[in-house]
Order: sequence, then structure tokens, then C-alpha cells
Amino acid sequence: MKLQYLLFAGALAAGHCLAHGADRLVVDVAHDLDAARPAETIAVPWADVNKALPGALLQHIVVKDAAGHVLPYQVTNVNPEAKDPDNKGVAYGELIFQHDFAAGEHHARFTVEKSAALSRPFETRAFARYVPERLDDFAWENDKIAHRTYGQALAAPAAPGSDKEVLVTSGLDIWFKRVSYPIVDRWYNKGHNHYHKDEGEGLDMYGVGTTRGAGGTGIWDGKRLYVSRNYVGWKVIANGPIRAIFELTYAPWDANGVQVSEVKRFTVDAGHAFDTVDSTFSFAGPARLQVAVGLNKTPAYDEQHPVVKTERLPAAHALAQWVTQRSNGDFGVAIILPAAGAQAYAEDAQNALVYAQAKSGQPLRYYLGAAAGWSDDVHDRDDWQRKVKAEAARLAAPLRVVVSGGTR
Repeated sequence: MKLQYLLFAGALAAGHCLAHGADRLVVDVAHDLDAARPAETIAVPWADVNKALPGALLQHIVVKDAAGHVLPYQVTNVNPEAKDPDNKGVAYGELIFQHDFAAGEHHARFTVEKSAALSRPFETRAFARYVPERLDDFAWENDKIAHRTYGQALAAPAAPGSDKEVLVTSGLDIWFKRVSYPIVDRWYNKGHNHYHKDEGEGLDMYGVGTTRGAGGTGIWDGKRLYVSRNYVGWKVIANGPIRAIFELTYAPWDANGVQVSEVKRFTVDAGHAFDTVDSTFSFAGPARLQVAVGLNKTPAYDEQHPVVKTERLPAAHALAQWVTQRSNGDFGVAIILPAAGAQAYAEDAQNALVYAQAKSGQPLRYYLGAAAGWSDDVHDRDDWQRKVKAEAARLAAPLRVVVSGGTR
């Protein structure tokens, strides 16, 4: 999630503490939304942690809320090869932790302090990895939902006499979880025929095929959608316990005479049904191209006798879908594309679409989400639409983060 980040520039004494070191770092977070905001992710640049707490190490800090409760945290790594003779944590990117804002709670304060004791790793709630044991899937999950997509090995022709599956698609899949702990490794270990059945932890009940699945992209010329093949490259940037970040690269494809390539950056936060996707398209010629994000019109399997309702929510810049099934359980899928206009909806034979203009080399941000009807806060179509609209409202009211040095 993108936070509005403000460097404290108030009292001279606080500025002096930042410059010369302090006993603790104080983090004040505010927002303007009246609704509850569970699992909000707060990110503080490590450079500011180091200014207040010189020589701090990721395994020797403690993050506390205003009541003194110790919070799980994560420190991202932006430069693993960096040398650090001055012990400034130059390889670190951000300090990340979360807070559940109650309804009407507009401000919260946190402290970061050095600790002589070791801080053990916290429970993993966001995770992503390349899956070579299943051709070359790439899978990711948090404590709410899991996803995967497909690489070149799945698209490769099957050898004569083999039963290898062949699928050419850059669509995105969903695995619906009943549990909060990580399941990606366990499900791949069980194998294909098992994770398509609910054996207690949930199941893969979503069909992608050659569609956009749950949030794949393409170039829309007003009549036809031009899409990439399976991803060709991957990079994990951060991997939990609170936030996972990774990139998928797609080889150039022809979009009605224009060569287009794409890099998708996914940010997956614990506690959220929606992931953030920043898609950067590269092309020459036009000043802009129209990028569409899609939902498969027929995402459930025929034997479930599914009923699919896909609805446009222009006030939320969203496309929402609710699917009822015979026995597997109902589910919702949605796309929120803040840059989309009120009338920026379309469809082709396979996909419902929402679209926006994109410039070459500049990320286009959207959010993809899903939830099963057995989840805690989503049971039917109305619940899901309320959740999609609430998510759009949350995204429109970002957190404001202010840091300052302080003494005990």
C-alpha cells in the first residue's frame, strides 16, 4: 500500500534528536477515514530509523504500540550485496509493522527502540516463491488468500507420449484458503488432484484457462484485447513475515502493431483480501495505450453449475464478481483500478474488463482481491460488494506517517 510519508519538521529539539541520535524513534500515524481499518501496514524508511537509533540492527530492535505491546515487524532488504562498514544498515529498505485501527480511531503512536536481547523472526503471514517442482508456477499468499500464475514450462509443447499439461496464458489464478497459515508448499506437495478438492484447508476452485483470470492485463484497442504469454522472469524483493513483494516479467507481444512488454510488481500484505499490483508497460510510438484489467466471465467449473454475477461499480472504480456454486462454496473476485473513468468498462468473449490509459515506463496501479463465502466477513454478494467499496474508500484515504526522535 502506498503511504503518504512525511518527515517530521516541527520542533527544533526533535530535529536535534534525529540528527544526533535518541533513545527511541516515535512514529505517529493518522488518517481521515471513520471506518475501521484492520491490518494497516505502516512503513518507515530505515534511513530514518538509523538517524534516531544509530547502529540499530534488525535483530536487536523492538516495536511497541502506545499501550506498550510488542508488535511483529519486518525489515526489507533493498541491496543484499551492500557493504556496511559504518553499520548504518545500508542494505535495509523499510521497517514495516501493522496496526488495527478501530472505527473512529484517527491516530496511533508507536515507538521503536534498540534491544540488547535478540528479536526472533515472527510468524510468516505473507509469502511468495517460484515453484520449479510444478513446471514453473509462481505462487503467493497471505493469511487470507493465495494466488498463482504460470511460466514458460507450462506453455511448452508436450513431449510425444507424455501427459504434460499445456497452457498459454498470463491470467492469474486463485487458491481459496480456510486457514490462516501458509498452504502453498503443502498444496504443491500434495499434488494437483488433491488441491482441487477441499481436504480441510480450502481448495483451488477457480478456472483460468486462456482468460485474464483474476486480474490479468492486456492492451485494449476498443474492439480487441491483446495479451502476453506466460511470464518469462521473476524476482522476489521481500518475503514476509508481513509483506511480500515480487516482480514478474513478460516478453514483448504485438498489440495491434505496437510491441509491448510488461513488468508487474505485486505487493502482498498480511491481513488483506486485496493485493497491490503496479504494472509497467514499455512501448514506442503512441503517447499512451489503453490497458485493461480483466476477470474471467466463467471462473468456476461446469460440474458446480455456477451462477456468475459480474457488476460494474464506477464510484469505486471497480469490477466485482460473485459466483454461487453447487457444493464447493461461493466466492467473490474484484478489481479496483483507481485510474479508470466512470465509463471505462468493456468486455470480450472471455473477460469482463475495466481499463485506463497508461504511459510507457510509468506504473499503472490496480488492486486484485478475492474471498470465499466461508470467510469471516464475506458470506454473500452484498457482503462482497460492501467489502469492495470499503476497500476503495480505504485506498482513497491513505495513512499519514510522521517520525521523530525522542528520549524516555
